[in-house]
Amino acid sequence: MKTNLTLNRRQFLHRSTLAASLAAMSAPAFLRGQNLNSRVAIAGIGVGGKGSSDISGIAAAGADIVALCDVDEGTLKKAAALYPKAKLHRDYRKMYEQQKDFDGVSISTPDHHHALAAALGMNLGKGAYVQKPLTHSVWEARQLAEIAKAKKVATLMGNQGHSGSDVRNFCELIWAGAIGKVREAHIWTNRPIWPQGRNRPAGEDPVPATLDWDVFLGPAPMRPFKSTWPDEDAKDGKKRRGGTVYHTFAWRGWWDFGTGALGDMACHLMDPAFWALHLGHADSVEAVSDGATSEMAPKSCVITYQFPARKTEHGEMPPVKIVWYDGGKKPTNELLGLAADAKSPDNGSLFIGEKGKMTCETYGGAPKFTTDSKTKEFAKPDQTLARSPGHHKEFVEAIQGKVLKGMASLDYAGPFTEMVLMGNLAVRTGKKVDWDGPNMKARNMDVSKLVKRDYRPGWTL
Repeated sequence: MKTNLTLNRRQFLHRSTLAASLAAMSAPAFLRGQNLNSRVAIAGIGVGGKGSSDISGIAAAGADIVALCDVDEGTLKKAAALYPKAKLHRDYRKMYEQQKDFDGVSISTPDHHHALAAALGMNLGKGAYVQKPLTHSVWEARQLAEIAKAKKVATLMGNQGHSGSDVRNFCELIWAGAIGKVREAHIWTNRPIWPQGRNRPAGEDPVPATLDWDVFLGPAPMRPFKSTWPDEDAKDGKKRRGGTVYHTFAWRGWWDFGTGALGDMACHLMDPAFWALHLGHADSVEAVSDGATSEMAPKSCVITYQFPARKTEHGEMPPVKIVWYDGGKKPTNELLGLAADAKSPDNGSLFIGEKGKMTCETYGGAPKFTTDSKTKEFAKPDQTLARSPGHHKEFVEAIQGKVLKGMASLDYAGPFTEMVLMGNLAVRTGKKVDWDGPNMKARNMDVSKLVKRDYRPGWTL
């Protein structure tokens, strides 16, 4: 039997058009109108500090910066000098209404703005690069992951270490069985390096003419502006002028705006554990903290998460305890396999497995067996994870349609952020929280107001 493979021109055009239409209908939103060679246009929300370096990194990865938004006019002007073609905005809600000519947004605001700024963009089909922690609350992390999935937009959380080779090397070691099945991990940081453990200062200062205080507050309750802390007694008996209270930089310690040292650093330091151990939802979390107030995160804390056994693509994993330390708290030198008078790193992780113990630095770097580890050496495992072209380039290429497996897109970053931030439930209640992860609620108490905050009118997610 012979088959006629010849198509006349009309048949060819009809079938080509139909195929293209079907492809466009099924393609993710961020693929439509984009290809790997097209220029990507980005809007920056929060353009000082980390926002400045994120925008710079995204531009260096090949994107055009077409919009800049910041509550501080001085910060905005500095950024505008670097990107003179960008349109300037003070309120991202108005930016989304007034400007449409961008494919994605870079969000580096205080934590309490992350979710709304990202959700507004994703619902318009914009890709979203969001600094860590992804959100201010557990509920917001779940919401953003669901929006990203529904809208099929390119996303990335700004925990840049996840894009590095170090964490991939570390995961491959764990999955190859370098220390056997892991049952315990200890993770610590020297943060906070900003004020925590205080109450709100009395009084009110004039709001700087360059600052839009109402927009800075955003979803948070209204409060008076305060510029600097009152004079304080120093150890030498002299008076010292305190630092800034809220803006700039000092917002991280306030529950209304930030998530404390845990929210700031755990999305970096816990990443190797979350990825390598396939952690998912914890069964419970409890905290011992020093100096937590109703207004601010504590001066220091130790938070213990308990995770159930897990069936994963890398085999069955046993129940595991993860202990977080901040504010100068650390695991003991004995546990770390160090001499009693040795100084342990300011930031790091210790993994305890059935066959040995291993430490690593931030992002899984410099893994090594402890002196008291059963296992003393292990052959370098095969590479099973793709290596990144660069953190910010991942985001630009994702908008163009090239998605790297293993990147910290919101299908990964959402559950990871949920896990991190549930630790603050124990800090803020002062009680052990028996956690129902899928339903985002505690089995033993009502934490609904901490899981999902009340939003100020006009700033509702």
